[in-house]
Amino acid sequence: MSVDELKKEAGEKAVEQVKSGMVLGLGTGSTAYFAVDKIGRLWQSGELTDIVGVPTSEATAEHARRYGVPLGTLDQYPVIDLAIDGADEVDPQLDVIKGLGGALLREKMIESVTRRFIVVVDERKLSDRLGTVSPLPVEVVQFGWKFTAGRLAGLGCAPVLRGGEDSPYVTDNGNYILDCHFAGGITNAAALDQQLQALPGVVENGLFLGLASQVIAATSDGIKIIE
Repeated sequence: MSVDELKKEAGEKAVEQVKSGMVLGLGTGSTAYFAVDKIGRLWQSGELTDIVGVPTSEATAEHARRYGVPLGTLDQYPVIDLAIDGADEVDPQLDVIKGLGGALLREKMIESVTRRFIVVVDERKLSDRLGTVSPLPVEVVQFGWKFTAGRLAGLGCAPVLRGGEDSPYVTDNGNYILDCHFAGGITNAAALDQQLQALPGVVENGLFLGLASQVIAATSDGIKIIE
């Protein structure tokens, strides 16, 4: 199967847990795209009713609107029944790195108040240690971003401005992203998470620790479910 076929298989498998009447966190990225697609088709066919989607990005909101899926905000729905989202890396403890899709802040805000958070990935995203498959995205304010990058480098990584200085990537929240590369991976994710959030200028980081309820990984040997 191609990578896209694997992503579709994982995304659609997760949607089997969606029920009518739920408030849903709608993820961002290439694998979550297939989940939103499936939810949209089920909504249009009437197989799903009385649902509300809380999108993690403007792109996801636009995608859901194409199917007419009712949308709400985190202010309106401060508790989410089920969220389905992709990840850039998953370790055996179900800790994940997210943010290559650029929506880490809204994703973490929504997925931290979700009763059940399902991560959908293809087999390339599975790793034994976070930071070996994916860099760690860190969202920072534009003001003094080079200063912030220097502080991040002091934590043992090589931060790279996404998009470069000539055309930096800007998030839906108006911030920059520094993709932080850790040689050999991240040795203590919990400690690093605390260090990052203590730095002035850092808005959010892509470590999603202890949030995932289940990982659905599409592999060449079939679907692998990690609880």
